[in-house]
Amino acid sequence: MDGKNQYFVNIGTREISINRNGNNDEFIINADREELLLLREVFNEMYNSDTRAFFRSHVPFVEYHKDSSNDEYDEGMTRALQMIYDLGDDTTRHHISGMGVLKDK
Repeated sequence: MDGKNQYFVNIGTREISINRNGNNDEFIINADREELLLLREVFNEMYNSDTRAFFRSHVPFVEYHKDSSNDEYDEGMTRALQMIYDLGDDTTRHHISGMGVLKDK
């Protein structure tokens, strides 16, 4: 399978695992090492944006829609879903298409 392995992905917990365990199989992808590292990088960026947004949420005079951390998180989520769609099996692609979150999918 051209150096690709199957992984189970839970985007909510940002988990990528080679083993199916609990609820970590929200999405199933087939990825090589480089693709896996790119997805991990997107998840790390999402975590950092989420952390900044958490601290911003305690500052009442900064409005949600004017917070760049929220925008970065949303962009990261879109990038992650696009990568998962591209790497996903048929069930994963169908699930993401049904969510209606990606353009033209």
